[in-house]
Amino acid sequence: MDLASLIGSILGISSVVGGQILEGGHISQIMQGTAALIVVGGTLGAMFLSFPVQDIKKAFSMIPSIYKNVDLDVRPTIDEIIRIATIARKEGVLAVEGQRDSIQNPLFKKSIKYVIDGFEPNTVKEIIDTEIYLAFEEEENAGKVFEGAGGYSPTIGIIGAVLGLIHVMALLNDPSKIGEGIAVAFVATVYGVGLANLLFIPWGSKMKRKATQRMMAKEVVKLGVTGIQEGLNPHFLKEKLEVFVEEHLRRHDQGSNK
Repeated sequence: MDLASLIGSILGISSVVGGQILEGGHISQIMQGTAALIVVGGTLGAMFLSFPVQDIKKAFSMIPSIYKNVDLDVRPTIDEIIRIATIARKEGVLAVEGQRDSIQNPLFKKSIKYVIDGFEPNTVKEIIDTEIYLAFEEEENAGKVFEGAGGYSPTIGIIGAVLGLIHVMALLNDPSKIGEGIAVAFVATVYGVGLANLLFIPWGSKMKRKATQRMMAKEVVKLGVTGIQEGLNPHFLKEKLEVFVEEHLRRHDQGSNK
């Protein structure tokens, strides 16, 4: 569980609702179905107009990942790479074929097959680079969908407020209803700005950040596969790959070795 994402969402929404209550208001005052329809429906319409359907589907499917941690510990992957590199150096690349089923990392398991099949080093690197880039691009585009929604929803909220005020103008002959009408009109603005700054934009930023983290983990595999193909010394290859290990994990390892 990504506690930062969970705490951020709860704290942001509860602060707004709590502030409304502390000001003497009621939650029912900001629960307006018409305003929600205008803001949510209008924002969705703008999203569908701006982005391909596959990007929007990917964005919504990735919402649960916002609240899950990305495994930044690449040490198990490095250990797998060094194990395979040692076998390849001692017994030859073809000897690795019998070890493929024991490889846990999906990208490494797939990529080492290219080496076993005798692909050119540049070809292997290009294939892995392309796979990494396409996965990153797909996830980053999902983040851009929500960042775009964060730009649209406040404006749609203003449109909702203006529509509400138009309705209020029709009530000028009944002053007792004007105050209530204005309050309802501005709920749409609250929805628009709130959704943008409490959910959509933060969601988009977190998705893009996690896409970068996943890409860095895949870079370890790419360097490992090319290192095996080049016949690098496993010890040297390990030193090269451990650059990607998070600093706090390095300190933990150093403390354990004392």
